[in-house]
Parts: sequence; structure tokens; C-alpha cells
Amino acid sequence: DGENIYFQRYERGNIMNDLEIIGQSDVKGTEVLFKADPEIFQDTDVYDYNILAKRLREQAFLNAGVNIELKDERDADNIISKTFYYKGGIKEFVEYIHNKKGYTPIHEEIIFLHATNAEDTCEVDIALQYNDSYNNDIRSFANNIHTTDGGTHEEGFRRALPRVMNNYASKFNKIKDKDKDIKLEFEDYKEGLTAIISVKITEAQFEGQTKAKLGNTEVRTLVSRLVNEKLSEFLEENPQSATQILDKALSAAKAREAARKARESA
Repeated sequence: DGENIYFQRYERGNIMNDLEIIGQSDVKGTEVLFKADPEIFQDTDVYDYNILAKRLREQAFLNAGVNIELKDERDADNIISKTFYYKGGIKEFVEYIHNKKGYTPIHEEIIFLHATNAEDTCEVDIALQYNDSYNNDIRSFANNIHTTDGGTHEEGFRRALPRVMNNYASKFNKIKDKDKDIKLEFEDYKEGLTAIISVKITEAQFEGQTKAKLGNTEVRTLVSRLVNEKLSEFLEENPQSATQILDKALSAAKAREAARKARESA
């Protein structure tokens, strides 16, 4: 509390001692020290620096402005220290992915969408940008946990994205007459897309023990509404970027249709 230093020990979820005062301090904060439990982990003395660095970098992206320091002091002659701090949050996450993979964005601005629900129990942040590759990298998180199997937040995004883009194309007559019969789907809009979807929710419901998939149905609605409203605004305010995205999706759709016809001929 900025004066006393309190200490408490836990083992396997159980409190092992009464709260103790073990000293004085002029700063506030919490420090957590831990040792791996040999009853749970086979190796308790081997820590992979790169795995820890990847996870802590991820946390710094997901919590804009938070400063995280990772220091490896196992070798006194070769101490490794790394600080992770990203003021731009998940926008910088998208930029980091593009730089690491050598992708070139096709539109300059990273699109950032933000919303909270009326009860202030759920907050959604989405950052996305298209690049010149044929790959996609869509990562979703719930309460800073990487939901590798997706869930309702990803579902809301995947449903809303093609709907918004197609509505924009129809409203402003962006598709040429010769291409009117081509139906643009999410499969087309995900080509060259890098997107981070981050949800922070008071009562998160995960499917399975590994928390790999989010199950809150209300999140799907919130994400879908956010993409519908805010992405539509961005497209109308940035017609050049909108055209570049549509052209890339149209190219993907034509390639997909050509591949289908080739399979049918074969």
C-alpha cells in the first residue's frame, strides 16, 4: 500500500500462511514470485526465454501503455533484458506482424474499431490492415487469453466484414458491370488481411478447459454491430483505401472461381 510490504504464500490454490508484514516500501505495486509444481510439470527448472518473450510482448500489445520487463539472469555473464511497451496497443501489433513477415500494407492507415456495451461489462477493440500477400493472420483474444479456436467474437467479425464491404460496394457502385455476378465472401475478404480482435468481458464463458474458444453470445452481437457501424464510417471517409481492399477481394474471388471451374473440368 506504499508503506507496508505484505507477504502471502499459496500452494496449489491454498493459502499457506496469514498475511504478514515483512518490511516497508515507498512504492506501490504487486510482485509475484512462483515456482513450477513438480506434481504438475515434468520439468520445473527449464524456462524458454523465447516463449516467455512472445507471451509478454503479446500482453504489452493487448494492454496499451503497460510497461513489461523480462530479465533472464540465469547466466551472470550474459544477462538478457527486454522491455515491452506499446502505446498504440493492438494497432502496433498489426504493424509488428507485417514487419516481421515482410508484408507491405496496401492502404496506409491501420483501421481501429472500439466499442463497449451499454452495461459497461464488455469492451471490444479491433485493429486490421490489408497487405500485398495472399495470406491472412486473424488472431482473437478474450481477457488477454489467445482464443486459438476463435469463438463468438471471431464469428461476429467474420459475418460482419463481408456484409459491410458488399454493402459499401453496392451503395457506391464500386463493382464494374462485368463483375456484378461475382459474389464476394469472407474467404475473399480475408486474403491479405491481418486482424487483431481483443475482447475484455466481466463474465467470460469459455468452451473447454484450455479456454481456446469464447462462448458469450452477446459478444457476437457487439462485435458485429461495431464492425457494421465503424468500418462503414471508415470506408466512406477513406474511399481510396476502400477501393484497394475491394480490388484485392475481387481478385481473390476471381482466382477462387477459376480454381472451381478447373476442378469441375478435371
